[in-house]
Amino acid sequence: MTFRSGPGAPRHVEELQQEARVEYRLVRDATVRDVRKGRVGADDVCDAHPELLRAARNVGRPLADDCPICGEEQTVQVTYVFGAGLPPGGRCPGTTTELDRLRRRSEPVLCYDVEVCPGCAWHHLLRKYPAGGRGGAGRGGGAGSRGRSERRNGRS
Repeated sequence: MTFRSGPGAPRHVEELQQEARVEYRLVRDATVRDVRKGRVGADDVCDAHPELLRAARNVGRPLADDCPICGEEQTVQVTYVFGAGLPPGGRCPGTTTELDRLRRRSEPVLCYDVEVCPGCAWHHLLRKYPAGGRGGAGRGGGAGSRGRSERRNGRS
């Protein structure tokens, strides 16, 4: 299947899927607004899994904002990476170097950035995005970017 919407636009469905990035900021803002208006209780949104809280305390990267629910602690970002050859529960990289290495893998991975308050256990998915694949060039193209999809379509 081919799409064209302008010069340099992705042409194949696989290329469109590789470029998909989903931001959840509007959902986050609506949830915070509902808590502040009393429509949703803080207990309903401050329920992070113990493993997510452990990751937030040990490897979370500080964000600029204080927690929108308790206002007492600075939130942190925790990233989970899922893909072939990684543990079933994904990998939570401890350093930006490890995260960059996972993003540049030759196999495609899916990354999830989660905002977490280590104090009150608030958590919310910030974004998800694909990385890796494409010959290990991360989000850019590369010599290996066409191999598997073209072989599947009978091209060499």
